[in-house]
Amino acid sequence: MTTEEIRLVKSAERSLRILEVLGAARGPMSVTELHKRTGYPRSSLHQLLHTMIAMSWIETTNEGAMVGIGSRALLVGTAYLDRDPALPHAIRTLEQIRSSTGYTAHYARLEGANVIYLATRESTAPHRATSRVGRQLPAHATALGKSLLAELTAAEVSFDLPPDPLPPMTAHTVSRHAELMRELESTRQRGYAVEREQNTLGLGCIAVPVSYRIPATDAISCSIPLARFTEEEIQDVSTIIKDHVQQLTIKLRTEGIR
Repeated sequence: MTTEEIRLVKSAERSLRILEVLGAARGPMSVTELHKRTGYPRSSLHQLLHTMIAMSWIETTNEGAMVGIGSRALLVGTAYLDRDPALPHAIRTLEQIRSSTGYTAHYARLEGANVIYLATRESTAPHRATSRVGRQLPAHATALGKSLLAELTAAEVSFDLPPDPLPPMTAHTVSRHAELMRELESTRQRGYAVEREQNTLGLGCIAVPVSYRIPATDAISCSIPLARFTEEEIQDVSTIIKDHVQQLTIKLRTEGIR
């Protein structure tokens, strides 16, 4: 059933939209700016905000002039991670990959046109890549996303992603569906995805899908400083990730985790 076939409850839809807008912001937002972003009538917006503040979904600063995500949102978001049976196994795999490669390792899940980071184990190197849990990035701009999009048909990819031009994160981000499809075909042939500076300048990334579901929804990656992102290093690190991911996949299937 599509969203168009469901009769949405307006107040619930607006409350969730407010949370999404505030969650995507870098910090507290003025009520005026929130009104501009949502377009909701001021009276309705203020009523919703009062309710959400009273229930700790939203916090206020500057005597109510600024609003941001509250503690209740954190508790509910953490519950998503707590109930995921695959995540503890994936975290152990990330630690093993970080130990073997020395690079930051990530575990993420495909959600429509984006990947959501569920776990990260950072390198101890001074110039390491960082990515917070819960971060969302466009799938077409990440090795994690490309490794999972490569599991889908061309029609499925086109349905999930926005039309051309694809939104850029850097000047190197793939911008056209035709170009992305060529990258996805190379990913299928190699068995892993590669991207250079498509979402973060100065970094390359290698990712492998975790195929305990078909098609795979989760993937693991390593972020590598561009100065070390040589063909030899790509081959070595991709082999390490693939070996660990294969063991993880077997473990998850054996445990009956889907």
